[in-house]
Amino acid sequence: MTATGKTDGTADESRADGEVWIVGAAGRVGRGVTARLVARGLTVVPVGRSRERMLAAGAEAGLPGDARVIVADSAERIADEIVHKRPRVVVNTMGAFAATAPVIARACMPGGHYVDQANDVVAVQGLLALHDEAVRTGSTLVTGAGFGVLATEAVVAKLCEGRPTPHRVRADAVASVAVEAGVLGAALAASIVDVLTAGGRRYENGRLMTSRLGADPQQLVFPDGESAKSAGVSSGELLAAHAVSGAPFVTATSALVPTAPLIRALLPLLGRLLSVPALRRLAVDRLGRATVQAAPRPRKHSWGHAVVEWADGTRHEGWLRAGDGMDFTADVTATVAELLARGVGKPGAWTPAAALGADLATAAGGAFVLD
Repeated sequence: MTATGKTDGTADESRADGEVWIVGAAGRVGRGVTARLVARGLTVVPVGRSRERMLAAGAEAGLPGDARVIVADSAERIADEIVHKRPRVVVNTMGAFAATAPVIARACMPGGHYVDQANDVVAVQGLLALHDEAVRTGSTLVTGAGFGVLATEAVVAKLCEGRPTPHRVRADAVASVAVEAGVLGAALAASIVDVLTAGGRRYENGRLMTSRLGADPQQLVFPDGESAKSAGVSSGELLAAHAVSGAPFVTATSALVPTAPLIRALLPLLGRLLSVPALRRLAVDRLGRATVQAAPRPRKHSWGHAVVEWADGTRHEGWLRAGDGMDFTADVTATVAELLARGVGKPGAWTPAAALGADLATAAGGAFVLD
């Protein structure tokens, strides 16, 4: 790295023409990231299981008909392709990040860079555990590059800027997403089941502790006058808020967690049942095959929110306003990938604001509303 935060290029000189590979390019986020990077003039290579779907996704994104695609049907085979062809940046949108991220990220080293949208504690911790290895090999690995993680991490970072370490932080993620018609898919189904089986988490006296999924229910009124409910969850937002603030007490909530009292009461039992491997597989299979109807997003904006409190009673609150949560995720991922491809970043494994600063959120189209 140079003093300006740009890589010096020595580790990347053998990389294939600065290529950015999009793993899962036929999915919603993958299509969005591909289109954004093609529009910005980067060399993009779709990666996935079906050549036909990759070619169709590439054509939709503006790639020429003879554009190269990589066909591989597992994280291990994708990793083999990365090792042999050495792209500059790999964007992983295939999901199941706890399993796929370490395999693909390690293949990017030395010198290559990696981005994903993981948002569960296990996956984010697993990627961040590669920090020392990434520093040694000159690679930048960024996890949580989406609305989840960045929308709250950036607000916490802004509220803590220039101030002493706070005592308590609460982060709330309330995405508003338009639903595409089609099959839910195995990756999203697995993520939903994983949230249920993981239960809740919080930081108490600086230690990550188990808590009840759906704890700390909140009724949030947004700066635009709309409102929504959220409840406690085990998430990447929690890890990022703790890391960026240093606060000993941290909680995180999400609007994706049910807040109705009866459902909240049943969540622990459902989580225990789905922890049985056979039941988990059945649930992922059935849920993944479920069809969903198209629907507009429920609110005009998505909101990241944080409340930061200090031991002397000082309290600050802030928001990050974005549009559709999935579109914002594609914008964040594309912006991170472009910066890494152009040599901006620092070796190591990071969450987005830790890697590239809180203003990454505005570069990706968000707007801060701070007290």
